[in-house]
Amino acid sequence: MRIGIAGCGRIAERGYVPAALAAQGVTIVGFADLDSQRLDRCRRLWAAKGDEGPGFADAASMLEAVAIDLLVVAAPADYHVALATEAATAGVRSLVEKPPAPDLESARRLAALDPQPLLAFNRRFLQGAELRDSIPAEGWLELDLELRFRRDAWGAHEARDEAILDAGLHLIDLACHLTESAPIAVRRAQLEHERGFLELELARGRARITCATDRNHRETVTVRDRSGRLLGRMNWGGFRSRLAGVLGKPNPLVLSLKRQLEAIEAAGVSLLEPPHLLLQQGHPRRLPATAHDGVAAMAAVEAARRSAALGGAEVTVEPVEAAA
Repeated sequence: MRIGIAGCGRIAERGYVPAALAAQGVTIVGFADLDSQRLDRCRRLWAAKGDEGPGFADAASMLEAVAIDLLVVAAPADYHVALATEAATAGVRSLVEKPPAPDLESARRLAALDPQPLLAFNRRFLQGAELRDSIPAEGWLELDLELRFRRDAWGAHEARDEAILDAGLHLIDLACHLTESAPIAVRRAQLEHERGFLELELARGRARITCATDRNHRETVTVRDRSGRLLGRMNWGGFRSRLAGVLGKPNPLVLSLKRQLEAIEAAGVSLLEPPHLLLQQGHPRRLPATAHDGVAAMAAVEAARRSAALGGAEVTVEPVEAAA
């Protein structure tokens, strides 16, 4: 699978380039970024595979010059719809980093593109991959999910998204993925720029979500049944994370992105077959989220914002129409 990367920020430098270097059946055929220094940095990293890869000032030039199966949109959220539209116009599916767009209406425009973009909710390939088989297909679930990190330690060049978009959105999608159900309502929301909490009601469960972008890294997911019996738990961060690095174990970000790229390649999503048809063919646990899933997550974010403004009152999540 030939991928192009639009946006050579930290997620490309620390995530997608190392992931593509480690992945089977994946090659980067081009990079695009207005900043020549960021562009050259990613090209040099990819050169470890023996091919530096051409660089372009914009995605449109890359799409015109190079044959691409999948465009990874790794620029700030304000550019996501425009870049994915350029890819769709060229008949290329895109894999869009979160958040899908700055607001719900823009996320809907993203989902309306043909071919419909995929969404890079990579926690599906980390906690989701580790916990999914321990969760029964039926029955009520109680989830506690936390994701926190220090934004300054990440060193983003431009993006300064609020915590609910930077970290909370991952957890909203992961809750939907693990329960295989849609968000229904949000209550008890408390949102600040660097921290957030909300309780998410789902069709077959309830998720308590905590996120922060000003605290030491930690990721925790706990799943219980209605009686409180533990079904699965996964922790990452802190001493365990540092020890894993010392022992040479895979970086969790790189591992999840590697799995994501390999799943797309294996499912043939580089082709123009709609993602919902691939889901019907038995791939739901192995595929990334679609832009349609991004709309559902953004609808939950909008409900959380209204809940917080109302002092934590329960707010219904706007229903999302099923994929055609």
